[in-house]
Amino acid sequence: MTRPITAGVDGSAESLAALAWAGREAVRRGLALRVTHVWRYEEHHTLDTGDRETQDRWVRDAAAEAARTLAERHPGLDVTTDVLEGDPVDTLTAAAAESEVLVLGSRGHGPVVGFLLGSVGQQVIADAVRPVVLVRAGDEASGEAGGREIVVGQQGDAEDSAAALGFAFETAAARGATVRAVRAWTLPPVFAYSPGSMKLLDEAGGLEPYEKKALAEALEPWRERFPDVPVVEHTEMGSAGQVLLSMAGRAQLMVVGRRAHRTAVGARIGSVAHGVLHHAECPVAVVPTP
Repeated sequence: MTRPITAGVDGSAESLAALAWAGREAVRRGLALRVTHVWRYEEHHTLDTGDRETQDRWVRDAAAEAARTLAERHPGLDVTTDVLEGDPVDTLTAAAAESEVLVLGSRGHGPVVGFLLGSVGQQVIADAVRPVVLVRAGDEASGEAGGREIVVGQQGDAEDSAAALGFAFETAAARGATVRAVRAWTLPPVFAYSPGSMKLLDEAGGLEPYEKKALAEALEPWRERFPDVPVVEHTEMGSAGQVLLSMAGRAQLMVVGRRAHRTAVGARIGSVAHGVLHHAECPVAVVPTP
């Protein structure tokens, strides 16, 4: 069964930009698009804007109008609409599990928002088992042209970054874009080196050649699978978040992997994904690592 791309909408500028991005991506990948609006009567009721039936009708009309506008923009695109009442984290996490990609609006330079307030957006990203793409209100289709790249962060070994690299290469293939794979590295304390790692460093000829070799090995299976996708290998000394953000100006999409970190107050995404989500101007895809 082929999964659709799902876009969460609520009428905000951020969510409408996310919907437009999702529509273009669905066309490129030949997938259906599902427009999803999640709402809770308790929250709307406090605004004194009508009873449940009135609110339900208003939400459905707004979602249908957004879907209709997109269908007119992309004739032939299979567009469906879901209006769901319930907890936004649980509902959107479930929607993500049934989708190739979940696309949401993001304000940036602050908490992830849209119709998601406070920590809800971060919780959805942390819990989703499929990629989640965050799109700013000012995003335009023109940002996907002009030689801009799919920038993806690579860290650890090949298995650690396989999901993020796979998503980046699939997206680049659909867009005819270049993948820029970025591996950042820092000088660890001497005591962090084990005898085994010291042997590997000696064989590689030093730390920088070792990092370049690790990046090349992680990319090898994806180069073989997508031979027509141009690839730039980029290694740089520095913190992963800062190095990735320095690449944002050349990116039409940034892709980062994440492992959810469970704490007493819930799941938290990693610091690299968190920093990129808050500060990158381009859309950001957060891809869960199994």
